[in-house]
Amino acid sequence: MNLQSYNDQDLVKVYIAGNESGLQELLKRHKSKIYTSIYLLVKDQYLAEDIFQDAFIKVINTLRSGRYNEEGKFLPWVMRIAHNLVIDYFRKEKRTPIITSSDGMDVFNMLHFYDESAEDRMLRDQTHKDLKAMIHLLPDEQKEVLLMRHYADLSFKEIADLTDVSINTALGRMRYALSNLRKMLKTKEVSYKG
Repeated sequence: MNLQSYNDQDLVKVYIAGNESGLQELLKRHKSKIYTSIYLLVKDQYLAEDIFQDAFIKVINTLRSGRYNEEGKFLPWVMRIAHNLVIDYFRKEKRTPIITSSDGMDVFNMLHFYDESAEDRMLRDQTHKDLKAMIHLLPDEQKEVLLMRHYADLSFKEIADLTDVSINTALGRMRYALSNLRKMLKTKEVSYKG
């Protein structure tokens, strides 16, 4: 049986019917694209391999349980699974990206103090902590774009492809995220001065 001529949908059917070579062909066909998209986000070879394996465990479990129904959209479906696992990883690790304002300046650098006293240093550290907490208060879609853009350093085109939205939607989510962070920072500054 020459599986190379089969499309993804037929390979899924072959695998579901009990022939492991259907999945092997799908893996061979898509592994590099899926792995690369994970690696671009996490920037760590071993972590990317772990997440890739977790993604395929989910794929196998879904296929075996008969819950797969993504007609002819195998690759986007697997990419979505992998992408969700990466986001889950970032949430668990509570890793915070560099946040830049609309003029491209790092928000943390804008908070820089010169010849800081102990009080200034404590205030700056608190502001950094507050900013990290504020990021986690953003709606998931905004937080996701912000993490992908500033932590994983992805382009808006890559973000749009990974999240399955238009570039304009990805840009809009980033605009809202930065706007919401600015509002939260202003509210905090008022409470510091008060």
